[in-house]
Amino acid sequence: MKRRGILHDALSGSLARLGHTDMVVVADCGLPRPAGVPIVDLALVFGIPTFAQVLAALAEEIVVERVTIARETASANPDAHVAIADHFGVPELVSHDGLKELSARAALVVRTGEATPYANAILHCGVPF
Repeated sequence: MKRRGILHDALSGSLARLGHTDMVVVADCGLPRPAGVPIVDLALVFGIPTFAQVLAALAEEIVVERVTIARETASANPDAHVAIADHFGVPELVSHDGLKELSARAALVVRTGEATPYANAILHCGVPF
């Protein structure tokens, strides 16, 4: 039994297989699923778990060297923007369509139950040294 951290077996295992420069998409429940990218679906019902909860858990588990979000996030969903900045600093900005295109190259998508607009982020994995 793990002492701490993410207990969800599929998510924990998927995170353990990530490497430097891999991308992890943290998605609201409405973001289109990119074909061929493994998905760990955590959504239970609308709003559970939240984007902020999943983001916080991932920030404790993996090394993130930078984050990419849709430029629309700051105005359309300031709470999501603040959560991202609090954990990872100033994000790189792309269009929402650009974010969806970039998601197709991700190593993993983690789907949350978040039901607010633009609650999506691409975490770019780093190394702890």
